Amino acid sequence: MRKQVNSNLSTDRPTFTSHLECSETGEHYPADFLHGLSEVGKPLLVRYDLNNIKLKLTKSALKNRPNGMWRYREFLPLRNTSNIVSLGEPTTPLISLSNCARELGVGQILVKDESRLPTGSFKARGLSLAVSMAKELGVSRMAIPTNGNAGAALAAYATRCGIESFVFCPEDTPDVNVREISLQGAKVWKVNGLINDCGKIVADGKSQMNWFDTSTLKEPYRIEGKKTMGLELAEQLGWRLPDAIFYPTGGGTGLIGMWKAFSELMDIGWLDSRKPKMVCVQASGCAPIVKAWNEGADRAQPWSSAKTIASGIRVPVALGDFLVLRALRESDGYAISAPDEEIVSAQIEVSNRDGFLMGPEGATTFAALRRAVFEGRVGNNDQVVLFNCGTALKYEMPEVKNFIDLTKSINYAEFLSS
Repeated sequence: MRKQVNSNLSTDRPTFTSHLECSETGEHYPADFLHGLSEVGKPLLVRYDLNNIKLKLTKSALKNRPNGMWRYREFLPLRNTSNIVSLGEPTTPLISLSNCARELGVGQILVKDESRLPTGSFKARGLSLAVSMAKELGVSRMAIPTNGNAGAALAAYATRCGIESFVFCPEDTPDVNVREISLQGAKVWKVNGLINDCGKIVADGKSQMNWFDTSTLKEPYRIEGKKTMGLELAEQLGWRLPDAIFYPTGGGTGLIGMWKAFSELMDIGWLDSRKPKMVCVQASGCAPIVKAWNEGADRAQPWSSAKTIASGIRVPVALGDFLVLRALRESDGYAISAPDEEIVSAQIEVSNRDGFLMGPEGATTFAALRRAVFEGRVGNNDQVVLFNCGTALKYEMPEVKNFIDLTKSINYAEFLSS
């Protein structure tokens, strides 16, 4: 889809966007038009005049800006800052898991805690930028398939700027997500299928409903919002990247976006040549990219009967699978999966040892790290960053059965054994 933009495009700052590029063929597409996929049905990537960014922006100038993803505006495609749709996205912290690191024998484990973002997940980054660009390019209606958090983010940001939103969820999506989506102004439906089935509803309804398909990587800008995770991480670590990044991977936008960010930073000379190993982490019950990686394939085959408690990464078919696999190979990284029982035990271990509550998807990264340490892939001097992509408070947690009956005498000694 290519459509001329409306009057919202009036420029209040120089733009450094040069063009969009097909991720497979390299064909160029003009900026300032509304795009979906390329002519060959592949994701489009935003390209920038990096030499100009290098001339106009310095690290010291960046230091004086307010925190949050919009501080990196030269690396983002929005022209008119009045079109920014924001809910106050903060710079998310790096939390040290020092006790877990000591127990595992890893030099340092840091968690980038994306649960601090509006709507409680990293999806806020991608949808804040996607909705901002939709506003700038004249979109009035958006639709998305979601396992929960992306739909909540679209609902929040679209409602904030008056764009109508339609959201489709697998029927076993956590009820708190579905209610959140509805409460924040979207029209939401449960579907007796998986996220790819929801995606087909969105794709098939475009002509009749005249909505913009905001599915993962079917528009160019969610990846640019997710890219800010990499920009932020690099700045937080003093422009020196860690040895490895473990990332919970469904559609893979965040991993692809971070790798794109690191490449752009390297091209303008802000990073040294040391790149982190990018590690794609999936649940064993839905691990198409891990399977493709182990088989040495360039594409992942659809995963049948996908099932995992980490519903946010339950994506049987990823449009950007080849981009994830490309990033793994370019970074000398790898793909690894963990079964649900290890995800649960990882969540308990991190909570009990370091007092940090990870969502199921985030806990999958710690479960994968334990496996990687056992396999000798992570050393005792390595600095590792895990991504906790969403709050655990949206998921069911283990039941607590302790109860005090005030009609009976209290045996305080029993408190020690509970």
